[in-house]
Amino acid sequence: MPTPRRNPARPPAAPTAAEAPVALDSHAAPPLPSEDPALFGLTLEGLAKRWARSMELPPIGAEAMRGADRKAQAMGVMSIRLMENAGCAVAAAVKALAVKTGRWEKGPILILCGPGNNGGDGFVAARHLSRQGARVVAVLVGTEGRPVGKDAARNWDRLEAEDHVERIHTPVARDVAILAQGVERVAVVVDALLGTGVQGPLRDPIRSAVELIGRARSAGIPILAVDTPTAVDLTSGDLSDPVVSAHVTVTFHRPKTGLLARRGSAVAGRVLVAPIGIPQEVDRG
Repeated sequence: MPTPRRNPARPPAAPTAAEAPVALDSHAAPPLPSEDPALFGLTLEGLAKRWARSMELPPIGAEAMRGADRKAQAMGVMSIRLMENAGCAVAAAVKALAVKTGRWEKGPILILCGPGNNGGDGFVAARHLSRQGARVVAVLVGTEGRPVGKDAARNWDRLEAEDHVERIHTPVARDVAILAQGVERVAVVVDALLGTGVQGPLRDPIRSAVELIGRARSAGIPILAVDTPTAVDLTSGDLSDPVVSAHVTVTFHRPKTGLLARRGSAVAGRVLVAPIGIPQEVDRG
C-alpha cells in the first residue's frame, strides 16, 4: 500500500462546535452537510438522526434521481454545491465508521474514485477527511488521466494542495494490482467508483478495483459506498458482476428503491440518506 507523502502537518484546529453536537428541532430541516459545524463529531447513529427527514422520504429510482438533480440545477442550485454536500456527508460517515470500528488514525483512508461525479464525491470526501487529520490515498480509477466532469476535475485538482492526501492514477488493471499490495493496512476503503446507470459486466480497471475492495473486506477492512455499492442498480437492485459489498452506504436526497430491494439491500449494509441541497419543490414537480 503506497504511503501518502509527508508534508509539514497543519497545526491542530481549535475546538469547534463539532465536539459538542448541536441539538436540532426534530421538525426543522438539518443544516446541509457542508454547513453543519457538528457533523464530524457525530456517530453513525447521530448521522442517521441528523438526516432523519431525508431517510423517511419515499424512495426513488436512478432516473428520478437524475431528474431531481437536473431540476435543482435549473432552479439555480449549482452542481458543485451538490457535490460539496455529498462529499462532506461521505467524509463524516467515513470518520464515524472508522471511529466505531477502532480504525480512525490506524492507517490511511483509501478512496477509489471513478472518472465521473461519483468519483467527484470521493475527491471532496478526501479533502474533508484530510482536514480532519486523516491520511488519505485518493485513486482515480480510469483510462483517462483526468476526471471527465468539470466538477469532479476541479475537486481532483484541489487535492494537490492538501497536506495529507496522495493522488494516484490507475489506468489499467496492473496498476490496481500494485495498489492492492498491503491493502490490509488501510483503515477504511471507500467505493466511489460508479453510481447510477451501471449495466452489464464491469470492465477494467473498474473491475479490478471492485475485486480489490472484495479483498479488503475479506481482510476485515470496513467498506463504505458512495450513493450505491458499485454494480448495484439503484432502481431495481439488480447486481452486475463483480459487485461491491459494503458495510455502510451513503446515498443522497431520498432513499433509493434499488437499495431497499432484496438483492440491493444485501450488499448495501447500513444505508444513510444525506440531504445535499436539492429543493423540496423538485419532488413536487
